[in-house]
Amino acid sequence: MLPHQIELLSPARDADIGIEAIQHGADAVYIGGPSFGARTSADNRVQDIARLARHAHRFGSRIYVTMNTILRDDELEPARKLAWQLYDAGADALIVQDMGLLEIDLPPIQLHASTQTDIRTPEKARFLQDAGLSKLVLARELTLEQIAAVRDVLDPHRCLIEFFVHGALCVAYSGQCYVSHAHTGRSANRGDCSQACRLPYDVTDHLGRIVAHDKHVLSMKDNNQSDNLRALIDAGARSFKIEGRYKDMGYVKNITAHYRRLFDEILDERPELARGASGRATFSFTPDPDQNFNREFTDYFVQGRQDDIGAFDTPKNPGRPIGWVTKVGADFVELQTDDPATVVHNGDGLCYLDLHKELVGLQINRAEPAGPPGRWRVFPKDAMDTLRHLKRDTIVNRNRDMDWVRTLEKKSAERRIGVWLRLEDTAEGLSLTVTDEDGHSAHAHLPCALERAKDAAQAQARLRESLGRLGETCFEPIEVSLSLSQPWFVPSSLLNPLRREAIAALEAAREAAWQRLPRAVPVTPPTPYPEDTLTYLANVFNHKARDFYAKHGVKVIASAYESHEEEGEVSLMITKHCVRFSLSLCPKQAKGVKGVQGTIRAEPMTITHNHEKLTLRFDCKPCEMHVVGRIKPAVMAATKASPLKFFRTRPA
Repeated sequence: MLPHQIELLSPARDADIGIEAIQHGADAVYIGGPSFGARTSADNRVQDIARLARHAHRFGSRIYVTMNTILRDDELEPARKLAWQLYDAGADALIVQDMGLLEIDLPPIQLHASTQTDIRTPEKARFLQDAGLSKLVLARELTLEQIAAVRDVLDPHRCLIEFFVHGALCVAYSGQCYVSHAHTGRSANRGDCSQACRLPYDVTDHLGRIVAHDKHVLSMKDNNQSDNLRALIDAGARSFKIEGRYKDMGYVKNITAHYRRLFDEILDERPELARGASGRATFSFTPDPDQNFNREFTDYFVQGRQDDIGAFDTPKNPGRPIGWVTKVGADFVELQTDDPATVVHNGDGLCYLDLHKELVGLQINRAEPAGPPGRWRVFPKDAMDTLRHLKRDTIVNRNRDMDWVRTLEKKSAERRIGVWLRLEDTAEGLSLTVTDEDGHSAHAHLPCALERAKDAAQAQARLRESLGRLGETCFEPIEVSLSLSQPWFVPSSLLNPLRREAIAALEAAREAAWQRLPRAVPVTPPTPYPEDTLTYLANVFNHKARDFYAKHGVKVIASAYESHEEEGEVSLMITKHCVRFSLSLCPKQAKGVKGVQGTIRAEPMTITHNHEKLTLRFDCKPCEMHVVGRIKPAVMAATKASPLKFFRTRPA
């Protein structure tokens, strides 16, 4: 990937979804392999990744495989073998978190730093570049100015910036959340997060007063950077990542198509930029991010701290307003839609907020018109007595549109590479040259006796039409030119095989021209790490990772939280999101407010869910929040952890 190329990077739960991501315009796809992929339910066979890579490489698109869990010592050899298998399967890069991988015999495959490596500073970004990483997924919490500061220290010919532009948001800095492991033994850094951030909590202040009840105060809205793409490009981002390796086919199709359209507009405006792969995608639908599951949207911290980034009422999909209840019957509900033209379908999903502000779902078994335009009678799939607090005038949203779902279950996109075709006559017969938009060319020759055409104009039109029939291929004609000494009549029985032979030769030429991404060479002597002491927050879980940091000058190296050496209270989550700020209880918000300034202090708070308590501590200088707790004795006893004793004190 070159510094002026813009890459749209889509997720794939499996190879079939990955293929559709390519068809809908992705320049690259990231996907999990058979193991070590940081998503316990999104593993894929090496054979399936090979199938996906073959399809992607037809368009010059890339396949990045996630190997971004932290590894035990006994997992390093299986990880090494898997890396070679993925390399042989055609994977273009590995996305890694564990620096121990850089100390073992990996294939010459490009390495990208996972978001789990927690890249927030120019110093760490420069270090990872110098250590041999070619692409860095920056923390989602960075502002445009902070992204630009990272860009300024990188060599764009050695290392590029990747940034998440859409999807679910982890409230913690990636790689800096240990709540799941502390409470359940399931480690987020090993791909098995229990999502404590989506639970409802009671929030109490340092005096025990309740300041929020049953609120999802750690649950963020979903990321959506649609309005910030130009600014992100100017700040230095070059790869734009869509979250969602657990998401379904419809989500990947829709969101990939949405960003493909936005980037195509930008690329048409800015000729100094280029696509990350070949071909243009066209769609049979109008992309709409609101149609997929979302918790409403935020652009998070890209433009600075915002007031409304949390989905505190519910972590579910609230959908979009569709109308209101006009009548509740024994087995039906009547609705009036806001737009009389709106159609309600069998199978649609509706929802509403009950008196406790909890989202209640209503799946439609059958829907039928009920009188004036916009009036519908719907028969719920579930019993009426389960629809608590549903009454007349209740506002209703739709969070599943079956018409939309069915649209995306069908073929919904085509991706074509533009080609020029030139037909010439030769002493032996005909020659066809095909040149694609990337400059690859191929030729096919047809020895034959040529017959003069009786109707020159008609013959030429038929030649152009026949040569331009590329419907079953991944190409489309930009121009068909005829360089003939005189108009010839050529029957389709001769011309079609000539065209097929030329296209097959072009596919072979493109395949032969495919090149692996280069593996970056680490700087020698090894660049010193920005710090000489590492705590459990560095996630060092094996001795090769320890060797890596020691080689780079780190003197004190603690082992990862998962090794169970931190038995007391520690930061189980570090976040840029601040509960105090979101509840308007931040000392900075009180500055200059008469009668309030000086009365609000950043005292600790407590959040409680089902008797599970965590302490919130506020570090106001960097404007961060720490969620503090300790590992449960049951987890300590039940979960086996390899004893790791690195340098726990500074060596003499």
